[in-house]
Amino acid sequence: MVHGENIAGLEVKLSYPGLSLESVTRVLNPNYLFINLDVSGMTKPGTFDLTFNSEKRTIASYSYELKSRKDSSANRIGFNSSDVIYLITPDRFVNGDTKNDEFPGMKEKPNRMDKSGRHGGDIKGITNSLDYLKNLGYTAVWVNPVLENNMTKTSYHGYSTTDFYKLDPRFGEHDDYLELSNQLKKRGMKLIMDMIFNHCGSEHWWMDDMPMDDWINNYPDYKITNHRRTVNQDPHASEIDKSEMTDGWFVPTMPDLNQKNPFLATYLIQNSIWWIEYAGLEGIRQDTWPYPDKNMMAEWTSRVLEEYPNFNIVGEEWSLNPAIVSYWQKGKLNADGYHCNLPSLMDFPLQNSVKQAFNNKEGWSQGMVELYEALSNDFLYADANNLVVFPDNHDMSRFLTQVNEDVDMLKMAVAYFLTTRGIPQFLYGTEVLMSNPGTEDHGIIRSDFPGGWKGDKINAFTGEGLSGQQKEMQNYVRKIQTWRKNKAIIHTGKLTHFAPKDGVYVFFRHAENEAVMVVLNKNRKESKLATERFKEITKTYSKGVDIISSTVIEDLDNIVVPARSAMIIEIK
Repeated sequence: MVHGENIAGLEVKLSYPGLSLESVTRVLNPNYLFINLDVSGMTKPGTFDLTFNSEKRTIASYSYELKSRKDSSANRIGFNSSDVIYLITPDRFVNGDTKNDEFPGMKEKPNRMDKSGRHGGDIKGITNSLDYLKNLGYTAVWVNPVLENNMTKTSYHGYSTTDFYKLDPRFGEHDDYLELSNQLKKRGMKLIMDMIFNHCGSEHWWMDDMPMDDWINNYPDYKITNHRRTVNQDPHASEIDKSEMTDGWFVPTMPDLNQKNPFLATYLIQNSIWWIEYAGLEGIRQDTWPYPDKNMMAEWTSRVLEEYPNFNIVGEEWSLNPAIVSYWQKGKLNADGYHCNLPSLMDFPLQNSVKQAFNNKEGWSQGMVELYEALSNDFLYADANNLVVFPDNHDMSRFLTQVNEDVDMLKMAVAYFLTTRGIPQFLYGTEVLMSNPGTEDHGIIRSDFPGGWKGDKINAFTGEGLSGQQKEMQNYVRKIQTWRKNKAIIHTGKLTHFAPKDGVYVFFRHAENEAVMVVLNKNRKESKLATERFKEITKTYSKGVDIISSTVIEDLDNIVVPARSAMIIEIK
């Protein structure tokens, strides 16, 4: 896509070995050209000039670079169940470069006193913190959007893109992002980019000069989406409900992109492939998955995986119904014949079940049984082990607040998510008990990480000012995650669980000649397990070690579980 004043009236020419001009498409807006280039297998990396001519006279010229593909690029391994993901809102994590807090031409200025303002965290701050994350056992980093958000206000969260090819300079330059990717690789860690195809920011540069009349849905008189996401699966859904859902704007400041426009679809597909290759990504998290055109999204996943077969993409389908979530996963056979190639999804149903299990009183149909019943829905998924599981994220109350600031419940949840099936993800600051009591304001949920700013009285990196509970939580996370890192039985072992009894839930990850027993005791008193019912798994084992407390268990028939705690027992 080329943008320039009255450029459509010019003739396009180029000269470069192995490269030919396949087509030039002119649209109603004379300020745009859509150019298709044919790159042969013999084309070498290098720079060439696209010239725009009128009557044999060059009016404009653009120097375009063809970059070489990195060695073994197609074989990169995406994030998977061997990983633990750390989710970062970059503006709120660490201010590594104060010189970019304010940048010429950027509309919103820094204001750390405003909970919804820009606070100054950046990419360099994340890079500087990688040893801390590695030491805690994290192996992948998902960073909320870092592309340019030149919006007048509330631009810190990154979800109102104003240029899909440009980093927001308040987060850093392109070289800073490449350095983050390289430093992660040096530590054996992976980078996951947050992308948004459903919408852009209302102050995106093309909103002042729209490429086509149908580039944006419901423009210029916008309509808000009805948010009825089930129209994608509902066999009885009306056409008007479908269009109001997918073509409506998310909010007034987020114009809805029309992915049915083939030029826009190509633009988005090529953009994501470019970022994967350019920045060395190992994963993509795609925002608001069910809102764009679902046929284009299936095409996008197919095109990405054609280039990178072992890559991983996780979609955000915020539904508590696993039948809705599973509809999108690669390999799922749907009644309507729709096939999506999306490898992974965020497991919102499981997140909600864990919250309910820990908050509700024990009974026949509530309490820990809600967690047990949640996993019984795994038959709906084509690959439940490739779901991303999490206690919370940047868009909901922190889990510590969800369980009424009960640290014991948070610890049990951490132990659960690190041992159940799937790919665990934790929001920054969970390890130091960050919470948001009394409010669900996103600016508070995404508070600044302690120690990320010069002069912070509390520093999670050094331990200065942390309470005993906070330090204990850091050590708790570190111990389990360090152990998990090399435990293939947790990454890929079969999961067998047993119906909870009296507030105690037991499950195993196991394979031939190896097993791990996980016990969650929600009660306010210790529980002695009736272990006879677990014999189908434990019959060839006699003892074990709880990796959390380092307690040796000499007799598996006599296990006492402390009150309000988890045990992760390697049985032998």
